[in-house]
Amino acid sequence: MRYLVVVEKGESGYGAYVPDLPGCIAAAESREEAVRLVQEAIEFHIEGLRERGDPVPPPTSSGELVDVAAA
Repeated sequence: MRYLVVVEKGESGYGAYVPDLPGCIAAAESREEAVRLVQEAIEFHIEGLRERGDPVPPPTSSGELVDVAAA
């Protein structure tokens, strides 16, 4: 499965979250580390859902970069 991960730069590092898996987040000093940690979080999250017998939400979110003219 491939889930969309949103990575945001903050004042002190990077945060990452998965829109299709509420509560599945990670934070780190570097973008690369945040992506690695959120991948681990996704695997852990899905494992927990399966252990509880809950359904695993399918990936449905997507992203798009949009060019806009500067004002």
